[in-house]
Amino acid sequence: MFTAKKLASYKTVAVDTASPGRLILMLFDGALRFMSAAELGFENTCARTRQETVHNNLIRAQDIIHELQRSLNLKQGGEFAANLFRLYDFMNTKLMEANMKKEPENIRIVARLLGEIRDAWEQMLREQGSGVEQTAGMSLSA
Repeated sequence: MFTAKKLASYKTVAVDTASPGRLILMLFDGALRFMSAAELGFENTCARTRQETVHNNLIRAQDIIHELQRSLNLKQGGEFAANLFRLYDFMNTKLMEANMKKEPENIRIVARLLGEIRDAWEQMLREQGSGVEQTAGMSLSA
């Protein structure tokens, strides 16, 4: 059984040793995990806990989407990167609306879109190998 300290150490090693492409995949997974936790938060019967759970997890998901947006290389990525930048803006707006209105539908919309991008990213990594340094308009040196 993992203790909290061992689990934190494992996560640190996983991040430190991951390829840049794998780090992006980890960001997608983290955002999806936080959105799922936010959506589950709506089931909480305690109003205060529900509000805090939804809010905190949506903020974390938004932070990750902002990081994904910052990782885009708009010069090298051309129109694809510009379109992805706008899509990330749309996702952040939808999550902000979900947080303000406390309605889960916008979370589902963003999770579906981000999940499709995540799956495409994972497939690209599998096809090109894990040592991908720059792909699809992303600057992975960050």
